[in-house]
Amino acid sequence: MLLEVRDLHVEFRTRDGVAKAVNGVTYAVDEGETLAVLGESGSGKSVTAQAVMGILDTPPGKITGGEILFQGKDLLTFKEEERRKVRGAQMAMIFQDALSSLNPVLSVGDQLGEMFTVHRGLSRKDARTKAIELMDRVRIPAAAQRVRDYPHQFSGGMRQRIMIAMALALEPALIIADEPTTALDVTVQAQVMDLLAELQRELNMGLILITHDLGVVADVADRIAVMYAGRIVESAPVHDIYKAPAHPYTKGLLESIPRLDQKGRELYAIKGLPPNLMNIPPGCAFNPRCPMAQDICRTDVPPLAEVDSADGAGVRRSACFFWKETLDAHNH
Repeated sequence: MLLEVRDLHVEFRTRDGVAKAVNGVTYAVDEGETLAVLGESGSGKSVTAQAVMGILDTPPGKITGGEILFQGKDLLTFKEEERRKVRGAQMAMIFQDALSSLNPVLSVGDQLGEMFTVHRGLSRKDARTKAIELMDRVRIPAAAQRVRDYPHQFSGGMRQRIMIAMALALEPALIIADEPTTALDVTVQAQVMDLLAELQRELNMGLILITHDLGVVADVADRIAVMYAGRIVESAPVHDIYKAPAHPYTKGLLESIPRLDQKGRELYAIKGLPPNLMNIPPGCAFNPRCPMAQDICRTDVPPLAEVDSADGAGVRRSACFFWKETLDAHNH
């Protein structure tokens, strides 16, 4: 297994109290596999990714438990210097907002080339050649001329391609893409996702795709992990989730997607708001918003347990006492 996150806990200690951002997250990604991590803002998706990358703001963030095994070694036991060698070279991250992630006073060629001068010891001239090759690879037109341009001289879609080029520079085994298409229009979103999927196949990389958009992941993900209030509440092969979700929260997310065959109907929305992470409700964190909640949901935390797969394809888990009823409600 390329990456295994086991029972990860992250909290933020602030003046107002302790925010439990990640509460026992467990997931795994293999070579060539795409795992989509879904959930509303504040569900812990990005914090989990930052902990994996070793870029968590500490303080106030603190990893309080768990393991992050990358190629069999627990990254949490590494010294900072060792983590730095892994970051960029063996695992890389594509951030949500390319403009704020790129340095505005350095040309994109210098920023791409830096990967090769720092990690590979290349000369500036050779690094510039590599930067042009990378820009070609992510299909930036006239790369040789544009290598001296600055981030603000590129469109949003092109900046995102530069971020992808930077992540791919050293051909890492794992890429984490944190909402890589959020600020882009729909056609550019599709192009960026197609490019990522194509490059992933070419290099046989593991890919963790963090998003709140179920539409983006349907074509590219192999498995989906749905997060709520710092926990994974459902994980399953992508087709199982779309066919019949086994958790009321996943069901609510799917029903919130606009559909062409429901023209004129009011769009469904999950009632209420995500919980305050400093005051997560007892029992199942989703219970105040859940249409299926019973007394047990308000007192006991449901384990993320294996459930029957819709078509027997791959392992499926749900953290819901009433997963059977959720599946049946969807099927009917």
